[in-house]
Amino acid sequence: MFVALFHSVFGLRGVELAAAERLRAAGHQVVVPDLFDGVTNPGDFDAAFDHLDRIGWSTVLERAHDALADAPAETVLGGLSMGAALVGDIWPARLDAAGAFYLHAAPPVPAGIRTGTPVQLHFGAGDPFVPPERLARFRESAERNGAYATVREYEGVGHFFTDETLPDHDADAATSTWRDVLGMLDLLEATR
Repeated sequence: MFVALFHSVFGLRGVELAAAERLRAAGHQVVVPDLFDGVTNPGDFDAAFDHLDRIGWSTVLERAHDALADAPAETVLGGLSMGAALVGDIWPARLDAAGAFYLHAAPPVPAGIRTGTPVQLHFGAGDPFVPPERLARFRESAERNGAYATVREYEGVGHFFTDETLPDHDADAATSTWRDVLGMLDLLEATR
């Protein structure tokens, strides 16, 4: 499968590059666009959101669309935290996407996707970026729009549990997350 993986508000860092290599090692093609021109603020939410504000969401969204200009229509869309929110904004313009995975954030599933399109949501229980109302909106939109949704909520982990460089990291939850994502990609590849 062809996968587009979008980074968090901390910028393109080792966690996304390692994830891309994991997916490539499993036989998938992966693009990981740098939407922040090399600027990273690992672990510093205030600096990261200030940087995002300076760039502007519309510019980040435009860069993401540009990065997908030559990608196949059935590209699987994936994102970590802010990257997941970005997927939520990109997907309505790419309704032929074969699937999507949201890590650490829960945007809604858009109307118009093909019935049965798989979408995965992975997040830590009590994550302030996945409050109950967003989780409910995700579930409702997935059901209403015919997605095949998988929701994995991990107890006792922090927001960015997939990043081994941050205190939120949880090896078991990260392993489970990537196992599920790879399982979805492998199934999609097998049914092409």
